[in-house]
Amino acid sequence: VQLQASGGGLVQAGGSLRLSCAASGRTFSSYFMGWFRQAPGKQREFVAVIGWSSGNTYYADSVKGRFTISRDKAKNTVYLQMNSLKPEDTAVYYCAAGPSFSRTPTRYDYWGQGTQVTVSS
Repeated sequence: VQLQASGGGLVQAGGSLRLSCAASGRTFSSYFMGWFRQAPGKQREFVAVIGWSSGNTYYADSVKGRFTISRDKAKNTVYLQMNSLKPEDTAVYYCAAGPSFSRTPTRYDYWGQGTQVTVSS
C-alpha cells in the first residue's frame, strides 16, 4: 500500500493550497482517509477525516470552515483544500488510511511521506 502526498508549498497568510493524497495498492472502500499535521517540536495532530465509501467528514475545530476534505474515487485520491491559511497552519501534512473514523494517529495503518506547508505572515 502506498500513499503519496503532494501539493505543499509556501503561501502568504490568507492564501490557499490544495493537498493531494494518491492511494494505491489496495481497495480503500472500507477505509477512512485522514489528514494530520506536525509542526516542529509538536505532536502530530488531527486535521480532517473522510469515509471513503460514505463521504462523511469530520474536522478539527482549528480548521473547521477553512479546510475541506474530499475524495475522488475514480482517481483513488483524497484532497485537502485549505483556504484562509494562517501562520499557525505551518506544518508537515500527512495523509493516512485506517479502518475506523478516528482522530487518533495510532488508529491509522498506512501513512504518506508528508508534504511541507509554510504560511508566511
